[in-house]
Amino acid sequence: MTDGELIGADRVRADAAARGLEVDIIERPAAGSLEEAAELMGITPADIVKSLVVKRSDDTYVFALVPGGRKISWPKLRALLGVNKLQLPDASLALAATGYERGTITPLGSTTAWPVVVDATITGRRVSMGAGEHGRSLFVDADRLVDAFDATVADITDPE
Repeated sequence: MTDGELIGADRVRADAAARGLEVDIIERPAAGSLEEAAELMGITPADIVKSLVVKRSDDTYVFALVPGGRKISWPKLRALLGVNKLQLPDASLALAATGYERGTITPLGSTTAWPVVVDATITGRRVSMGAGEHGRSLFVDADRLVDAFDATVADITDPE
């Protein structure tokens, strides 16, 4: 089986291993809110990182990693990327761009290695994020994740 044939969390594990990145993937029950998800995992909402795939006007994408309780600041992200138009693609385009359904998206194991931009508030701690499958989350050291992807760290969010 090639990496392209692996599904979900197996793709995440294979990519993390190839990058020398330690991740812990756990099963977790569905949650109705960010706060409930954090409580179920014994962490704060800010420790849950959303991996948003953002479409540029040239049909390329970038991963924006945003902590719980914050949202993308479109002016900040556009300025950082030097573009005047960005958008969140519909679910089918996000799936085509990453190989993951919404709610499971992570840069780890993405079918295309898009650039990664990490909000500066995430660094310096262990965070949880999508693990490629519904009902699973991964935990990773944010600084090591940044290094593994040679990600750009910047102020790209505002409070929700």
